[in-house]
Amino acid sequence: MKTLTQEMQAAITPAMALELLKEGNKRFMSNLKINRNLLQQANETSDGQHPVAVILSCIDSRTSAELIFDLGLGDVFSVRIAGSIINEDILGSMEFGCKVAGSKIIVVLGHTKCGAVKGACDHVEMGNLTALLTKIRPAVDDELTTKENRNSTNSEFVEKVAIINVKRTVKSIIERSPILKEMIEKGEIEIIGGIHNITDGQVTFFDDTLFVAN
Repeated sequence: MKTLTQEMQAAITPAMALELLKEGNKRFMSNLKINRNLLQQANETSDGQHPVAVILSCIDSRTSAELIFDLGLGDVFSVRIAGSIINEDILGSMEFGCKVAGSKIIVVLGHTKCGAVKGACDHVEMGNLTALLTKIRPAVDDELTTKENRNSTNSEFVEKVAIINVKRTVKSIIERSPILKEMIEKGEIEIIGGIHNITDGQVTFFDDTLFVAN
């Protein structure tokens, strides 16, 4: 698998970038990963990088973007934080990745059985974690179909909140970053949300979160 060059990156459309991620996830699920010389890729990217995507995912040890999308060095900017939430620093990182470094798609990736989402469902308060979980709390409040057992013991409730959290994050990125919004409107990038199932490795993308040029 060739290391991404600036010319290769420029030739990839946002739609193509999404297909590359989907195909990589299929390989991961089938345990048919592409053979890469990572040491060679490290050398080839030493003078510059041209990732095709910015992926915001959780710090969960089972949700490594490079692994679940079968990617190599230099392929993606990986932004990781508990609960896949955003703040100004993460938005700035995304703006750098797309506007400066040329990435073609932003993926907001949640996952099943997320500890941060469970913590928000249980109203956990602990040190600095309290402030982080307050960013997920609106997704808990938005989940109105569950009337009883609205806590982490209810796995169905947790997964519904995780999906809502992803969709809220996608919307917030567009609302809070005029730079990224303009790039989407011009067709320079796309943004989409999805959920990674930590049991079987499958990533399900949400078509209703796919924002493209009008």
